[in-house]
This record gives sequence, C-alpha cells and structure tokens, in this order.
Amino acid sequence: MDIVSLCYFKELAKELHMTNTANRLHISQQTLSNHIKRLEEHYGTLLFHRKPSLMLTYAGEQMLHFARNVVNEEKNIRDLISEIENKEMGALRFGASTARGMVLLPEIIPKFNTRFPNVEIRFKDSLSSELELLVENGDLDFAIVLPSYDKTSLIQQHIFKDQIYLCVPESLLNKHYAYDEAQKVKKQSLEGADLSHFSRLPFSLYNNRLGDKIKICFESAGFEPKVHFTTSYSQLLVPFCAQGISACFITRMNLSEVMDQFEGKVNVFQLHHNGQPFVQNISIIHHKQRYLPHYGKHFLEILCEHFEMLEKSPSLGRLSLI
Repeated sequence: MDIVSLCYFKELAKELHMTNTANRLHISQQTLSNHIKRLEEHYGTLLFHRKPSLMLTYAGEQMLHFARNVVNEEKNIRDLISEIENKEMGALRFGASTARGMVLLPEIIPKFNTRFPNVEIRFKDSLSSELELLVENGDLDFAIVLPSYDKTSLIQQHIFKDQIYLCVPESLLNKHYAYDEAQKVKKQSLEGADLSHFSRLPFSLYNNRLGDKIKICFESAGFEPKVHFTTSYSQLLVPFCAQGISACFITRMNLSEVMDQFEGKVNVFQLHHNGQPFVQNISIIHHKQRYLPHYGKHFLEILCEHFEMLEKSPSLGRLSLI
C-alpha cells in the first residue's frame, strides 16, 4: 500500500467511473486498475462491486474514510516540512461561488502573489453545499460559503453581511402598474423594498441557499411569485432583468459588477423583510484537522481584510438608477 494508490482510490470513489477517472488523473485505465487491485490484494477484500456498475462495497466505504484521513495528513506533513525548511512554495485549494470568485480573485491574487509568487492557487467554483462537502472531505483547504449549519469537523468564521437588493426594470414596472401606481411603489421602496408591493411582476430566482432565503420574503409578503427563470448563477439573471423581462435579486457584493448594465433601465432597491434590511451571512470555512502553512494563513488574512474593508465602506442604502 502507498499514498498514490490511496489517492487514486479516493478519486475513483468520487466518480465511480474507471475511464473518466483515469483521464482526469492523466494515467491509463490499466494503471488505475492495477492500483485498485493492489489495495484489494493488500487488505484481502473487494473495495468495489464491478457489476452492474462500479460502486463501493461496505469495506470500500470504510477504506474511503481511511484514505481521506491519510491523504489529508500526508498533505499536512508535507506543508509542515516545507515550512520548517522555509520553502515558500506549494498550493492552496480555495472555493467560492462563481460570482464571488469574479469579484474577489482580481483583488486578492495580486496581493498574495506579491508575497508568495511560487504558491499556486487552485480555485473551485461551486455552490455552498458542494464547497462545504469538499472542505469536509479534504479536497479544499478553505471556502467562502453561505453557512447552513455547524459541522463539528469544520471551523466557521463569519466575515460579511451581504445586503440583498431587488432589481426592477422600469419598463416592466410600467407594464404591470399604472404610472401613478408605479411612481408610488418606487417612492415607497426608496427606504427599503417590501415584496408585497411587487406582486404583479414576473421574477427570475435562485435555486440555491440565497433562493431559499428569498422564499421567506415571498411567504411573508403573502404571494407566490410568477417565476420566469431559475438558476444558481446571478450572471444569468442579470441579462433578463436588463432587458426588462423579469425582476431579480442581487447582492451588494456583486452589484458593482452589473451597474453598467442596469443604468438608466433598472431600479435597484434595498430589500427589506419585517422592516429590516435583508442580508445573507457569508462565512469562511476550513477543516479543524487541516494544517494551514504560513502562506495559507496569509491568504486568509488578505481575504478577511478585504471583507473588513467592504463592511466598513459606506452602505449603498437608498439606491435607484431611474
């Protein structure tokens, strides 16, 4: 048994497809098969059922837990030895949503690269639910997520309260409301939008954790929204809103990236719920047993400083582009 065989086993257990896993690892299918067979011979048991399709045996499930621990500890010791020998090189595996990555990485990477030019950043863009699982399984060092609940294996640090904004195309508002009604709704919403005032509009919504939070606002407003489009990605909602097809929601963190598409066409109101600004809490998570080298800690410091700056920057508050 060796670390390489355990790594290959762990990767095959993710996908349960020999050809795809071999291609992803840039090895031959035969090489991958030999490593799995070597493990099975070493422990005297089958780790995978081969038919009707590849799946873990009970022994394989237990081996997967063991493999994750061994691979993670091996990475920990490599990072520790590298730090002892003062080698400022390595790799950091970091995850966030696509939208947050587009906002954060251009700000963070240049600062980090100035101090640690020989450290590679491996970025994974995905939903919070998958990112949590990847950190928990040791496939990511840390991630920025919308937290769901406390997991005993993860350290969770709150870093930002991200205000949610309601984006309403002017043409759409005028289509569904008389002129005087539309002006009244806009005036009422300048200090914070209540969704009950926008019940006639079609919406594009999220099918992720942010979407689950926004459903609470619709429930409190007492109506079921007419849904035009659903997605996990804010980048796909923005064009429909800019074209006057549907209203949508966007976070303060991402709003600056789309202002040019909205200007002169879309009203942007701070979303309120029960009379208070509606926010989503953003956290950074990492595994309790993951050793973070000094360059990893430095990356986290830059991230936290960036969010502190955002937190202290003036609130967008009253906002309407029309």
